[in-house]
This record gives sequence, structure tokens and C-alpha cells, in this order.
Amino acid sequence: MNNFDFEKYGIDVSRLNSHATNAKTYCPQCHDQRRDKRDKSLSVNMRTGMFKCHYCGFSGCAAVPTESEKQQWMERQPWFRPAQIRKQKPEYKRPTPKPHAPMEERALAWFASRGISQATLEALKVTEGEEWMPQKNGKINTVQFNYYRDGQLINTKYRTGDKCFKLCSGAELIPYNIDAIKGKKECIIVEGEMDALSFYEVGRHDVVSVPNGANANLDYLDDFIEDYFEDKETIYIAVDTDAKGVMLRDELIRRFGADRCRVLDFGEDCKDANEHLMAHGRESLLRCIAQAPEIKVEGVFTVSDFEQSLDAIFEFGLQKGVVMGHENVDRLISFETKRLCMVTGYPGSGKSEFIDEMAERLNMRYGWRFAYFSPENAPLAYHASKLIEKFTGKHFDQKHLTFGEYKQVKEHLEQNFFFIAPSDYKVDTILEKAKYLVRRKGIKALVIDPYNRLEDEKSGMKETDYISQLLDRLTNFAQQHDILIILMAHPTKPAKNKDGKIDPPTLYDISGSAHFFNKADFGIVVHRDRVNNTVEIRIEKVKFRHLGEPGTALMKYNLNNGRYTPYYPEQEPQWDNTNHLVEEERRRAQDAAEAAHFDFDDWLRPTDEEAPF
Repeated sequence: MNNFDFEKYGIDVSRLNSHATNAKTYCPQCHDQRRDKRDKSLSVNMRTGMFKCHYCGFSGCAAVPTESEKQQWMERQPWFRPAQIRKQKPEYKRPTPKPHAPMEERALAWFASRGISQATLEALKVTEGEEWMPQKNGKINTVQFNYYRDGQLINTKYRTGDKCFKLCSGAELIPYNIDAIKGKKECIIVEGEMDALSFYEVGRHDVVSVPNGANANLDYLDDFIEDYFEDKETIYIAVDTDAKGVMLRDELIRRFGADRCRVLDFGEDCKDANEHLMAHGRESLLRCIAQAPEIKVEGVFTVSDFEQSLDAIFEFGLQKGVVMGHENVDRLISFETKRLCMVTGYPGSGKSEFIDEMAERLNMRYGWRFAYFSPENAPLAYHASKLIEKFTGKHFDQKHLTFGEYKQVKEHLEQNFFFIAPSDYKVDTILEKAKYLVRRKGIKALVIDPYNRLEDEKSGMKETDYISQLLDRLTNFAQQHDILIILMAHPTKPAKNKDGKIDPPTLYDISGSAHFFNKADFGIVVHRDRVNNTVEIRIEKVKFRHLGEPGTALMKYNLNNGRYTPYYPEQEPQWDNTNHLVEEERRRAQDAAEAAHFDFDDWLRPTDEEAPF
């Protein structure tokens, strides 16, 4: 392999000795910002084509493989062979089954005071015994809610009399009482074990509880949707009415679909099922189920329909959305679901790369899962390779990326990124696939890149009328399924100004219609300044002021790993070459260590008053 394309990377080797093995030249990434313009910081191997800047870390290989070498390389790749990626299941620990000793009279009496009989406790295998609790730094008597699946003990939640909680370390997270709903046409979902016991007490055995309280992260549900929830005709959501409970309720509705969900109302004097059982009795709790209204998917609403969400805004205010983690971009824009985000820019400006950056960072920071309809990024393996570069911070080849890193990120992509590549490119087809991914995988964002590859039948409509109708459809879909839709569209052909420079486009320059600006919730222009070797991220529109404001953020693009980094003209760019997945694992390990000394009452809401056990 002796063919090199240094021009592709902006490297000038015209004055270097082609017969020398190693030579030094100026780095195209950082030379313009260097104070010492004489410093040739880029080392180039003229035999292999490898290069690396000893100042900014810019590196790669300019070697151009022959067709034969390309074919040999492709045949060695796992994605080249017709083999599916197999999800590697974590090795979960299981709690040791303990004899079901009779519960002591004090604990039985306390449960009885909460309306729960001994028969219900025995049916759901609630036990009692000593357990080491991190909050107490020692062993203490606990009540134990045992989580079974297919009759096998999977996890146990321990609860002390003063409302300290813990789940078994390393055990699988599953819904409580999950076996009871298999094959049933209905089920009830509650926020805690005491509420599950309450419904069981009144004869509704088809009840499950989320295992981790009012936590809107429901990734663990993925393994249960098909076998336990897909066949449900009606799903009753019976969670708390506080701010966290509302978030959990909305996420459950999003995952299961509003068309088959009903939300229980326990009345103004009760926050959950157990309080209602104690205050009003079993018949009244059953009436809460019978009177649970269907959720209004569309139509006319009154304040009572969204009162809980309104109360949360009144109590906590309008909250900023999710951010990418780039300070100069974050001060201008934050994202939320149920919105339409328009992205535009001239060819070669890096707009698709910036969308990928948004996706990778929102996935890392908030666990958002993404679906892509992106025919311009075909074949899919090429697109996946670019995402892997962004996750690892390394160029996608065997010289820079270890097999372990490659395998780790590939498995992460399998669970978090989904690619829509149907036989036809009609909008209905794409949205149907996206709807499936919302239900089965819990995606939070859909990328359509680009608009002009959609193949809808316009039926004689004017282009501007069709675009208006399409944007309304996308916005309605985003609102109904609680996702962010990112639509990339090309602007018209660029024109030079009187100085001979190409001005950045605006959303009004997108080919076809001014509706691209008027109907977007967010508007982003990605513009490459080839003179100054920077990328301008121009925030042209943020519909709601609490989410941001118009402005421009300067970025530098790293050819080595496809990442953007904030750029301030008076400072050297701070290149990020870290492996984001490895950094996230370290952070989680640190959080787990801190959690051992953390009061779980802060994240798992107390279900009842202090108990005498």
C-alpha cells in the first residue's frame, strides 16, 4: 500500500522528502491557532502514510488501499458476514432463597393497620428477617419484598421500619409480581409494593409495581414488553400524583400507548392506592378502577385533564431541556420531546455529523435512544462506524481501536440506536416504523436525514402546501409519541456576496418553503467557515424562551474522531479524545460506591408511615 492522499486531510507534503521515512510539517488542525508559527508539530511517516500532531493529537492514516485490499478488509469485518449482533446479557446475581418463616405479630399488626391481611402477604411471599443495610451500617430487622419471575427468585427489596430501602446488589431489575399478569387481558401498574399489596387485597391480582419508585427510566421494561404487555387490552396506571409520579405516568403512557391506558384518580385526600384503601375501603378502591377514564388522545381538553402537569410547572417552574454538554451551544439551546427541530447547511458543512454529535451526547448524558431514517448515510455499516468514532474518540480502524472497545460500542449501538431502511421512503412507512420503536424500544428521538429523500405522493399539491402539511404531520407525531423529531433539509444553491464569500444560509433558504422556519420549534444552521477553519452552529430559532435563544457557537471539527469541540478564538481548542462509554462506566461505578452510603428514601418515595419492625 504505497498510495497516499494527504490532501484529504489538508496536509501539505509537497516540500517533504518522499524517500524519507519520517518527516515533520505544519498541522492543518492547530497551526492557525499556534503562537509559534514556525513549529512543525505534525509527524508524517512517508512509508506508511501515518501522521500525528504532537500538539493537538490530530492523527490518522493517509494511505489509500487498493480495491483488492479493500475487499480483503471488508471480508474480515463482522458486519460483512450475514450474522446478527447478539445482545450479551449481563450476568446478574440472584439473592439466596430464604425459608419463609412466619412474620412476627408486630409486623403483621402493622400491615393489618394498613389494610393488608396475612393471606395477601403469604400469597405475594413477603418475608421478614435481618439484613445488612448500608444506611444503618449494620444488620437490622427488615421486611422483604421478593421479586419472582417464572417462579424463580430474581431480586429482593429490603425495607426497614424507618423507611430505608435497598435492592440486591447486582440483581436484575424486574417489575414486582410480574408472573401475575402473564396472559391476562388487563393489568394495573403501581409505584410501590404497598400499592401492589393493596390491589391484591381487594381481589385485583393482575397488578405489578415498578421496582425503583418514580423513576422515568424504564429501560428494564424492554425484556418484558413482548411476553407480558403486548397482549394487554387495558393497562391501568395507578401512580402517585406528585411531580415524579406524573413523569412516571407520562413515560408509561408513551411506552404502552395512550389508546389502551387509563389513569386512576385516588381523590384529593389520597396520594396512592394504600392511602385510599385505608381511608375509603376496598369497594371504593375498586370503583377507582371502574371509573378510570380513557386517556384523551386528541380533541377538546379542560384544565382538569392536565392539572397535574400544570401543578408541577407552578411548583417547579418551566425547566430547561436536555443539553449536549458543549457549554457554548448549551447556553443557546436545550431540547425537549414533542418538538420538531430543523437542521440545514450547505453541502460539506458537517450538518449530518452535527446531528450524530447531538444523538451521541444526548444518549450518553440522558440515555435517549435514537432512530434514524438516513439514506444519505448508507450503507448502514458506514453510518455505524461514524457513531463508533464519536463514542470512542478514536478513528475507526484496527490501528486506533481495540477489538474490546469496538465490541463494547457495537453492543451499545445495538440497544440504543435503530436504523429505519424500508423498501419505500414514504412518510407513513417511516412513521409506522418509528411508532413500533417507541413502543418496543422506547426511542426518544427520530432523525430524518434528509427531507428531499422522502417519496410521498403530493397528489397535485403545490410544494409549499405539501411541506406545510408534512411538517404538521411530523409535529403531531412528535407530540403524540413524546419524541423529538430532527429533520435535515438542504438549502438552495449558495451565492457569493460582494466580497466573494458565501454567507451562511438561513432556515428561510431551505428549498421549497418558508414553512421550514415558521413551523419548527428549533432551528439550527451548520455552516463551515473554510477561511478560518471553524464551524458555526447558528441557533436561528428556539420557540420557547425557557429552552434557549438565538445566537452562534463556534466549533472545531476533529477529523480523527468526528467530534466537535467548542472554539474560542483567544484559546486553544480542548480536544476530547476520551472513550465516552468508559467514562460513563467509571461515573456509574463512583455513583454505586456513593449509593452504599446514601439514603434511598431520596429516590424511592416513602410508601407509608414509620413501621414497628
